[in-house]
Amino acid sequence: MTAVETVPTGGEQTSAVEEPKTKRGVKAVGIASIVLGVIMMVAGAFAWIEVGNQLAEENITVSADAEYFAGEPVEGPFTAFVQAGVINDHALEATGGQTYAELDRDDPLRDVAKDASYLRTSLFASVIAFGVSALVVGSGLLFTAIGGALTRLSRP
Repeated sequence: MTAVETVPTGGEQTSAVEEPKTKRGVKAVGIASIVLGVIMMVAGAFAWIEVGNQLAEENITVSADAEYFAGEPVEGPFTAFVQAGVINDHALEATGGQTYAELDRDDPLRDVAKDASYLRTSLFASVIAFGVSALVVGSGLLFTAIGGALTRLSRP
């Protein structure tokens, strides 16, 4: 805030304190950033929890032959990613190393490859959802930090 001298009509001097418009603008942007940041963190955390709960309800367990997380429930991004890889390995083993597109249209193993592809895609979609959730939470933290800095800058 800056002091501004005013001269009333009677000739006496008084001092009034007035906040510059730029500081008010910086403060408003700072507060808006903090609010947006908090909303983003809550939304990101909610999405992470919801995706994890949906995966848990499927009762998927990482296959025993997985290199990592064998026997663990699929409830997070790492277990979902590992299980998707195991499904691919099992499908390729069942089809003699051929993918859905490589199998003849009338080959009964094509359904095995198709189902494995669907399952992998679903698991990878959850991995992406976890990643986006983490990105939103991180962005929310950044917005909150920037908002805090801006509101501190707007102080006298």
